[in-house]
Amino acid sequence: MPKNEARLNRINEELKKELNQVLNYELKNSNVTGMLSVTRVKITPDFKYAKVYVSIYNSKNIKKTMDGLKESAGFIRSRLAKTVNLRITPELVFEIDDSLEYGARIDSILKELNIQKETNEEEQDENKNSNDDKNQNM
Repeated sequence: MPKNEARLNRINEELKKELNQVLNYELKNSNVTGMLSVTRVKITPDFKYAKVYVSIYNSKNIKKTMDGLKESAGFIRSRLAKTVNLRITPELVFEIDDSLEYGARIDSILKELNIQKETNEEEQDENKNSNDDKNQNM
C-alpha cells in the first residue's frame, strides 16, 4: 500500500469517527430524523471533497433526512474543522448507503431458494419412496 493511500485511509477513519459523533450528539436539525450511522467516508486525494455514506434507521422520510443533512453540511464541516487537524477541511457530500437493505434482500432471496430446494428434495424423496413401493409390489 502506497504511503499516501495509507494516510488517506487513516483520515477516512478519523473523519468517519468524528462524523458519527457530530451527527448523533451535536446536530440539532429538525429535518434529520431517525438514527444515523456513517458507514464509510471516502476523501479525495486533494482533500477538497469527502463522500460520506450514511445509513438511516427509523426515519419516517429518508429523502427529508438526506435534505436536512445537506442543509447542515456547513455546520458539520465547521465542527470537523475544530476536531480534525487538517489544513483543508473537505466539503461533505452525503450519500445514502443502502448496503444493509441490499444485504437483507439477498438474504431473503437465499432463504427462499433454500426453502424451494428443501421442498424439491422432499418431493423427490416421496416420489422415490412411492416408486420403491410400486417395485416391491410387483
